[in-house]
Amino acid sequence: MQCCITDLRNKDVINKKTGARLGNVCDAEVDTCTGRVTAFIVLGRAKLLGLFSREEFLISWENIEVIGDDIILVNGHEHRGELRRRGGGAEGFFR
Repeated sequence: MQCCITDLRNKDVINKKTGARLGNVCDAEVDTCTGRVTAFIVLGRAKLLGLFSREEFLISWENIEVIGDDIILVNGHEHRGELRRRGGGAEGFFR
């Protein structure tokens, strides 16, 4: 099966062990020497109505069990903390 990163963005990422929905793929880490995908970066649910922060998860390629038509099943993930929205204007641009 072949798919584009843009196709992966629409798929839900589910932790196989707990059944919890982690979020959707927002980016991929690629090893530029080999051209292989090493990990997916998943943005989780927005906190406090999505105004201030979101959880971010790193899913290494070894933890991906299945990439299906609608979902991606994973065995584990690394919690990378919260992504905070940057303020507007020049201050947010240069952080």
